[in-house]
Amino acid sequence: MRLWPIKAVLNAVNLSTVLGLGVGRLGHARFSSGPRGLILATEYGLGFPQVPAFTIGNVVLSRHSHAWLDDRPEMLLHEERHSWQYAALLGLPMVPLYLLAAGYSYLRGGDFGVHNAFERLAGLGDGGYPSVSARESRRRG
Repeated sequence: MRLWPIKAVLNAVNLSTVLGLGVGRLGHARFSSGPRGLILATEYGLGFPQVPAFTIGNVVLSRHSHAWLDDRPEMLLHEERHSWQYAALLGLPMVPLYLLAAGYSYLRGGDFGVHNAFERLAGLGDGGYPSVSARESRRRG
């Protein structure tokens, strides 16, 4: 799919990439170019959120190194799918909508990702999420 330049422009115009760059600067991240117009903000230093990587606009933020992300192409694809979600939702509305979906997922299954529509659409397995919550796993077992 060669539409990523359009997504990059949309996320710049809708200010979500600007927000991602700002969050990366706040976390003293190291910025570098990633695949298909993504900006990698590695060695992100803030303790929140407690995930290996997250995306704001076209910026993929990670507390890990660039090499760590390179060794996990599925995770990078997962995060790239989130960047498409920002473009589809016109940028910043993605933030409260994502938080609502994460809250719903937590209330339903005790996990922020398993029942979160945004994580499911981005590919749970690619993002390192289990396919069922721990609560559901205990019920089944």
